[in-house]
Amino acid sequence: MKFHRLIVPLLGLGLMGAGCVTPLAPADLVDVQQAIPDIVLDIRYATTNNFTGQVLYPTAGAYLRRSVVAKLKAVQAELAPLGYGLKIFDAYRPLSVQRQMWAVYPDPDYVADPRKGSRHNRGAAVDLTLIRLADGAELPMPTPFDDFTERAHRHFTDLPAGLRANRALLEQVMTRHGFSGLSTEWWHFDDVNWRDYPLLDVRVPPPR
Repeated sequence: MKFHRLIVPLLGLGLMGAGCVTPLAPADLVDVQQAIPDIVLDIRYATTNNFTGQVLYPTAGAYLRRSVVAKLKAVQAELAPLGYGLKIFDAYRPLSVQRQMWAVYPDPDYVADPRKGSRHNRGAAVDLTLIRLADGAELPMPTPFDDFTERAHRHFTDLPAGLRANRALLEQVMTRHGFSGLSTEWWHFDDVNWRDYPLLDVRVPPPR
């Protein structure tokens, strides 16, 4: 799929709490790995290795708004000379999947209430970590992805110095390029302009 291709078809329309679920304008969502070929994907919700224990996505792709991808590309470029790169766990998430998650774990500290919607549902949030380019290994972080404990909180300090340093590096680079971290999840970052994008409930295409 080319970088500029539209993701279709539309699955749902209607008012949904904080915004409207609307059709996509041309080029609204793009394939992250097409735009950033050296980025690594580990899309957990396309497997059972996630907090729901269910396969929630039919394919293991990552899609974001075009402007968000441009910022993420700049992050990857800054990390490369340091010997690091990004691994994505989740990106755009259909609103219908948000409802499935809420049914399993209705705690707004970790799972957004689908009546309001998640920034993931806007294609404006990404869950990720750092890897070493030399061998693809993840840098040690305070917790695994989707650990819903205080240890995953961004300002939790009772940690070895190395874990704090890795978490800080990820946050600093993401912040420099227009992202803001969620306080309860070290891996979650929102585009600072997430309010510009409506909620979406669209199917992503199979890989080609």
